[in-house]
Amino acid sequence: MAQLGAYLSSYLAWLVIISVLFVSLERAFAWRRDQPVLRRGWLRDLGFLAINGHVFSVVVAPFNVWFGKVAAGSLPIARWAGEGVISQWGFLAQFLTLLVVADFIQWCVHNLLHRIPFLWTFHKVHHSLTIMDWIGNFHFHWMEIVVYRSVLAIPLAYVGASSEVILVLAVVSTFWGDFNHSNLNVSLGRLGYLLNNPRMHLWHHDQSSEGGVAKNFGIILSVWDFVFRTAYWPRDRNPEHLGYPMMDDMPSSLPGQLLWPLLPRRTPTP
Repeated sequence: MAQLGAYLSSYLAWLVIISVLFVSLERAFAWRRDQPVLRRGWLRDLGFLAINGHVFSVVVAPFNVWFGKVAAGSLPIARWAGEGVISQWGFLAQFLTLLVVADFIQWCVHNLLHRIPFLWTFHKVHHSLTIMDWIGNFHFHWMEIVVYRSVLAIPLAYVGASSEVILVLAVVSTFWGDFNHSNLNVSLGRLGYLLNNPRMHLWHHDQSSEGGVAKNFGIILSVWDFVFRTAYWPRDRNPEHLGYPMMDDMPSSLPGQLLWPLLPRRTPTP
């Protein structure tokens, strides 16, 4: 428990540093220069940052550790492969392995968030964004933390990566999520076929059905979208409108968006 507390303290400190960094970068190198820093909905999204980046992450962390260890220990494969598959590897080998494995799992989960009506209801909160900047990375319903962390808990516990590697991956994931949603005009050139970036991810939030409404599911790595043909990225232009079709029923307030997915309704997939 002491180790978990140290991990959470370190991550929260890095979260503050990353947030300050992107506020500064967007002021100095804004892509959409007419977009104000204190744009419409910024106070609501600050609330999402506090809940999803701080409060709920801390609350759910002990459960995820316990769930992962119990679930991984009960898998038949653990009895012959042993626990801690990569625990004896060097730091870089552990990090790269965990990055690829975790990112692919999250790509799959993100895909399902768009294709399963129950999950899409919660994911709609994130896609209600109509103005994109770094803090939009945390504009999502807390149920997504439960889904992502529960699915990731088993492989994380099974592979047995060190706590230092897990912390660095969490920091890198937060940085890259903020980067993807940021108001920065960066496409990474040819590296864009490997790594996600703001210009590609903006099309994931396209409100139209151009290229299909379910596209660009990448978290850190964009390569999964090119491999599985879910990539859509016109390099010469940007989406005209962000959001999702028929989004008028989504409340604009923080309490409203937290409660909205929990209300009974029929919600078709996008």
